[in-house]
Amino acid sequence: MADAKQQQAVAPSAAWMTVKPFVNGGASGMLATCVIQPIDMVKVKIQLGEGSAATVTKKMLANEGIGSFYKGLSAGLLRQATYTTARLGSFRVLTNKAVEANEGKPLPLLQKAVIGLTAGAIGASVGSPADLALIRMQADSTLPAAQRRNYKNAFHALYRIVADEGVLALWKGAGPTVVRAMSLNMGMLASYDQSVELFRDTLGAGELSTMLGASAVSGFCASACSLPFDYVKTQIQKMQPDANGKYPYTGSLDCVMKTLKSGGPFKFYTGFPVYCVRIAPHVMLTWIFLNQIQKFEKDIGL
Repeated sequence: MADAKQQQAVAPSAAWMTVKPFVNGGASGMLATCVIQPIDMVKVKIQLGEGSAATVTKKMLANEGIGSFYKGLSAGLLRQATYTTARLGSFRVLTNKAVEANEGKPLPLLQKAVIGLTAGAIGASVGSPADLALIRMQADSTLPAAQRRNYKNAFHALYRIVADEGVLALWKGAGPTVVRAMSLNMGMLASYDQSVELFRDTLGAGELSTMLGASAVSGFCASACSLPFDYVKTQIQKMQPDANGKYPYTGSLDCVMKTLKSGGPFKFYTGFPVYCVRIAPHVMLTWIFLNQIQKFEKDIGL
């Protein structure tokens, strides 16, 4: 009887340890999104050709008010609840298993990069519908009034997409989304773990310095690796058919070739300063929130 009670007491703890990396990852991503959402709105509008960061900001404030900076927040939170939950959770699970197989020794950078690529693909596959809803909600105000979709929130957007275009439309642009996520997470996840080892073990930095330094490196690497893929992904997801029902791009490769022809390779880095300002702080905040959540859980014995 005592053994049975003991097993029942241990079972919830074992279940929690299984889902813990996923819950912590999703929570940290959602908290970071609440802070970064206004910058993300400006970034999307720059990529859609509405002008510089200052021009876009002034126009948004004048035409729609401060609430326009949080348009699409519900979709952003849903995206983090799916995408970041899956990618950070799977990255930590895969990393722990790899370290265990490596007899507790630190993993080489190449292996971390492969795990980051894998975690990014998993997260993007799960989060692609929410990402599509987010892009469309943010881009809606840039369309002519007759073409606006006027989604009320993320769940209304998903419902309308399924009703109007079919279930598979939820994964429209999933190819570039997955590729972009793989590149971003390779830069973000692998560089963070590698930087922690550098700052903590090699340079002897303290806990706070290690966290901030590794987060900053992680944010820069994520930005540098992912912007070209983010540009293509945004163009594919926001495209509308013309009067004859023809889309401007037949797919990701066609978008790449036409962009290279019209604007050259630097066209893919349109809005890089704003993108970097948005991605790097979001990455940093995600790691900072994640560390604080883990520290709190440790303090209360979870």
